Amino acid sequence: MPFKLSQRSFQKLVDVHEDLVETVKRAIELTKIDFGVIYGVRSLAEQEKLFNSGRSQTMKSKHLIQEDGKAHAVDLMAYQDGEPCWEIQVYDEIADAMKEAAVRTDTKIRWGAAWQIDDLRDFAGTAEDAMNQYIDLRRSQGRRPFIDGPHFEKN
Repeated sequence: MPFKLSQRSFQKLVDVHEDLVETVKRAIELTKIDFGVIYGVRSLAEQEKLFNSGRSQTMKSKHLIQEDGKAHAVDLMAYQDGEPCWEIQVYDEIADAMKEAAVRTDTKIRWGAAWQIDDLRDFAGTAEDAMNQYIDLRRSQGRRPFIDGPHFEKN
Protein backbone atom coordinates (compact mmCIF):
# COMPACT_ATOMS: atom_id res chain seq x y z
CA MET A 1 0.00 0.00 0.00
CA PRO A 2 1.55 3.32 -1.01
CA PHE A 3 1.68 6.00 1.64
CA LYS A 4 1.01 9.72 1.23
CA LEU A 5 2.31 12.81 2.95
CA SER A 6 -0.18 14.66 5.12
CA GLN A 7 -1.06 18.31 4.76
CA ARG A 8 0.94 18.92 7.94
CA SER A 9 4.00 17.34 6.30
CA PHE A 10 3.59 19.53 3.22
CA GLN A 11 3.43 22.59 5.49
CA LYS A 12 6.73 21.54 7.10
CA LEU A 13 8.28 21.42 3.60
CA VAL A 14 7.59 25.11 2.90
CA ASP A 15 10.91 26.89 2.27
CA VAL A 16 12.82 23.58 2.04
CA HIS A 17 14.98 23.21 -1.08
CA GLU A 18 12.87 21.88 -3.95
CA ASP A 19 15.28 18.99 -4.70
CA LEU A 20 14.91 17.71 -1.15
CA VAL A 21 11.13 18.21 -1.26
CA GLU A 22 10.93 16.13 -4.45
CA THR A 23 13.10 13.44 -2.87
CA VAL A 24 10.85 13.22 0.20
CA LYS A 25 7.75 13.09 -2.04
CA ARG A 26 9.28 10.25 -4.06
CA ALA A 27 10.44 8.39 -0.94
CA ILE A 28 6.93 8.26 0.54
CA GLU A 29 5.87 6.43 -2.62
CA LEU A 30 8.75 3.92 -2.30
CA THR A 31 8.90 3.28 1.44
CA LYS A 32 7.67 0.22 3.31
CA ILE A 33 7.36 2.38 6.46
CA ASP A 34 4.92 5.28 6.72
CA PHE A 35 6.49 8.59 7.68
CA GLY A 36 5.76 12.27 8.00
CA VAL A 37 7.85 15.43 8.02
CA ILE A 38 8.28 16.83 11.52
CA TYR A 39 10.90 19.48 10.77
CA GLY A 40 11.91 21.48 7.75
CA VAL A 41 12.92 25.07 8.45
CA ARG A 42 14.14 25.81 11.94
CA SER A 43 14.59 29.24 13.48
CA LEU A 44 17.93 30.26 14.94
CA ALA A 45 16.34 30.26 18.42
CA GLU A 46 15.03 26.70 17.94
CA GLN A 47 18.45 25.55 16.73
CA GLU A 48 20.20 27.21 19.65
CA LYS A 49 17.86 25.46 22.10
CA LEU A 50 18.52 22.06 20.46
CA PHE A 51 22.27 22.70 20.39
CA ASN A 52 22.38 23.76 24.03
CA SER A 53 20.43 20.65 25.06
CA GLY A 54 22.79 18.34 23.14
CA ARG A 55 20.09 17.26 20.69
CA SER A 56 22.02 18.93 17.86
CA GLN A 57 25.77 18.99 17.32
CA THR A 58 25.98 22.28 15.41
CA MET A 59 24.75 25.83 15.16
CA LYS A 60 25.31 25.59 11.38
CA SER A 61 22.32 23.30 10.86
CA LYS A 62 20.99 22.84 7.37
CA HIS A 63 17.53 23.28 8.89
CA LEU A 64 18.38 26.99 9.01
CA ILE A 65 17.72 29.07 5.91
CA GLN A 66 20.83 28.80 3.71
CA GLU A 67 22.32 31.35 1.29
CA ASP A 68 19.84 30.34 -1.42
CA GLY A 69 16.89 31.22 0.83
CA LYS A 70 15.94 27.59 1.50
CA ALA A 71 16.53 25.07 4.27
CA HIS A 72 18.47 21.99 3.16
CA ALA A 73 17.32 19.49 5.82
CA VAL A 74 14.26 17.59 6.96
CA ASP A 75 13.50 15.38 9.92
CA LEU A 76 11.10 12.52 9.25
CA MET A 77 9.04 10.61 11.82
CA ALA A 78 8.17 6.97 11.26
CA TYR A 79 4.66 5.75 11.96
CA GLN A 80 3.62 2.19 12.66
CA ASP A 81 -0.10 1.51 12.96
CA GLY A 82 -0.60 5.28 13.00
CA GLU A 83 1.60 5.77 16.06
CA PRO A 84 5.00 7.53 16.14
CA CYS A 85 7.91 5.08 16.22
CA TRP A 86 11.49 5.85 17.21
CA GLU A 87 13.01 2.37 16.67
CA ILE A 88 16.17 2.88 14.63
CA GLN A 89 15.53 -0.12 12.37
CA VAL A 90 12.47 1.58 10.85
CA TYR A 91 14.64 4.59 10.03
CA ASP A 92 17.00 2.23 8.18
CA GLU A 93 14.03 1.34 5.98
CA ILE A 94 13.12 5.00 5.45
CA ALA A 95 16.77 5.79 4.65
CA ASP A 96 16.76 3.04 2.01
CA ALA A 97 13.67 4.66 0.45
CA MET A 98 15.29 8.11 0.65
CA LYS A 99 18.41 6.73 -1.03
CA GLU A 100 16.35 5.25 -3.90
CA ALA A 101 14.35 8.48 -4.18
CA ALA A 102 17.58 10.51 -4.26
CA VAL A 103 18.84 8.35 -7.13
CA ARG A 104 15.60 9.01 -9.01
CA THR A 105 15.64 12.76 -8.33
CA ASP A 106 19.40 13.07 -8.78
CA THR A 107 19.76 14.70 -5.36
CA LYS A 108 22.86 14.38 -3.21
CA ILE A 109 21.76 13.53 0.35
CA ARG A 110 23.36 12.74 3.68
CA TRP A 111 21.67 10.71 6.41
CA GLY A 112 22.01 11.58 10.10
CA ALA A 113 22.90 8.01 11.07
CA ALA A 114 25.74 7.76 8.54
CA TRP A 115 27.49 11.12 8.70
CA GLN A 116 30.66 9.77 7.07
CA ILE A 117 28.87 9.35 3.72
CA ASP A 118 28.54 12.65 1.83
CA ASP A 119 26.14 11.20 -0.72
CA LEU A 120 24.02 8.21 0.26
CA ARG A 121 23.46 7.45 -3.43
CA ASP A 122 27.12 6.43 -3.73
CA PHE A 123 27.02 3.92 -0.86
CA ALA A 124 26.79 0.37 -2.24
CA GLY A 125 25.17 -1.24 0.82
CA THR A 126 21.98 -0.76 2.77
CA ALA A 127 21.28 2.10 5.16
CA GLU A 128 21.81 -0.34 8.03
CA ASP A 129 25.28 -1.12 6.64
CA ALA A 130 26.01 2.61 6.37
CA MET A 131 24.95 3.25 9.97
CA ASN A 132 26.99 0.33 11.28
CA GLN A 133 30.02 1.59 9.37
CA TYR A 134 29.57 5.02 10.99
CA ILE A 135 29.29 3.49 14.47
CA ASP A 136 32.42 1.42 13.91
CA LEU A 137 34.29 4.47 12.61
CA ARG A 138 33.39 6.62 15.62
CA ARG A 139 34.27 3.87 18.07
CA SER A 140 37.64 3.34 16.34
CA GLN A 141 38.26 7.06 16.94
CA GLY A 142 37.31 6.73 20.61
CA ARG A 143 34.28 8.94 19.96
CA ARG A 144 30.62 8.37 20.64
CA PRO A 145 28.40 8.09 17.54
CA PHE A 146 25.72 10.78 17.10
CA ILE A 147 22.82 8.86 15.57
CA ASP A 148 20.08 11.10 14.15
CA GLY A 149 18.00 8.57 12.23
CA PRO A 150 15.16 10.95 11.32
CA HIS A 151 17.53 13.53 9.76
CA PHE A 152 18.22 13.89 6.03
CA GLU A 153 19.98 16.77 4.34
CA LYS A 154 20.74 17.91 0.84
CA ASN A 155 24.48 18.13 0.33
